[in-house]
Amino acid sequence: MREAASGARAGSPPPRILSVVGTRPEAIKMAPVIGALRRRGGCDHRLALTGQHTELVDQVLDIFGLEADYDLELMKPGQSLYDIGHACMDGLREVAEDFRPDVTIVQGDTATVFFAGLVTFFQQGSLAHVEAGLRSRKKWSPFPEEMLRRMTDTVSDFCFAPTPEAADNLAGEGISAERIFVTGNTVVDALHQMRQRPVAVRDPSAAGLIAGRRRLVLLTAHRRESFGTPLEGVFRAVATLAERFDDVEVLYPVHPNPRVSGPARRILGGCARVHLVDPLDYSDLVAALARASLVLTDSGGIQEEAPAFGVHTLVLREVTERPEGVRAGAATLVGTDRQRLLAEATAHLSGRRPACPAGNPYGDGRAGERIADILLAELTAVPRRTRDWKPD
Repeated sequence: MREAASGARAGSPPPRILSVVGTRPEAIKMAPVIGALRRRGGCDHRLALTGQHTELVDQVLDIFGLEADYDLELMKPGQSLYDIGHACMDGLREVAEDFRPDVTIVQGDTATVFFAGLVTFFQQGSLAHVEAGLRSRKKWSPFPEEMLRRMTDTVSDFCFAPTPEAADNLAGEGISAERIFVTGNTVVDALHQMRQRPVAVRDPSAAGLIAGRRRLVLLTAHRRESFGTPLEGVFRAVATLAERFDDVEVLYPVHPNPRVSGPARRILGGCARVHLVDPLDYSDLVAALARASLVLTDSGGIQEEAPAFGVHTLVLREVTERPEGVRAGAATLVGTDRQRLLAEATAHLSGRRPACPAGNPYGDGRAGERIADILLAELTAVPRRTRDWKPD
């Protein structure tokens, strides 16, 4: 590991740690790390927002009591990956030159993550990657996330793998063992924290469904690789499902992208018991997950969250970089084929599939604590207090 990663020792100034967040999932999964660092103390920590998401990130920061030290506010209507990359690199270069962090922390597989990693590399700094090692092994699926995550792992000094399988992926790609740490996934930490402080559901439609008597199916679908015919197939299957089960309500927080919202409203807008709502804030989404009888999603994060509530997930993708849930029986890959999705959803709602197993294959709620512990042990003379996570 480079000398820059060895950081401060006794008698030196506290190490400088910069966390970079761009999207809501990053904010959710970084909040436990930031919280753990601040509880431990002994470092100068700052948070930078790129603004890849705006209001959605602000909601999460409010929930977890976090404030940004830097906000690049780069979000613009119709921006491309090129636009995001250019703005991220210019803005984060200024942040890095102002703060001069000993370590920069990123999370996941977004454009913010990759370009923050590239800036850190150009600055010859140390990079810590939370949720390293997830792989679909398909270059274009999910696009562009699969390759953004892989390339970020390559330049990272600390690869915080959420599961042993993710760690094996990293080792198989030649990343040295001293750079790999198995921590569990920080999203489990975030869910534990949310359960300890329940709040009223803000969205009126979601509140009514959560309080109602009918079974709830939660749908989230927005990935680029599903645009067009695949996504339309999902929506037609959902319409048929709602007709087939009169004791089921479908809640769909619709992504604002016109290539999602357009066909969603055209196909599902007039369907009885299918409720199209604006994107839910995090606390509302957690409440919906806790109430759901079945989840249909192409989201990676929800694949990790749903097992915490004992609800089965039908994954609207052909491959997943989160196979642990499939192996544990908590998730089923169904893709976007209309008939396959309808058949699996019908089987689950008819009770012909086993219940979701207890426990979460993605973590134990202490990942943030482990990550903070590892970083501070590396940057200071304080020995580690925690051990790597092992699933039960």
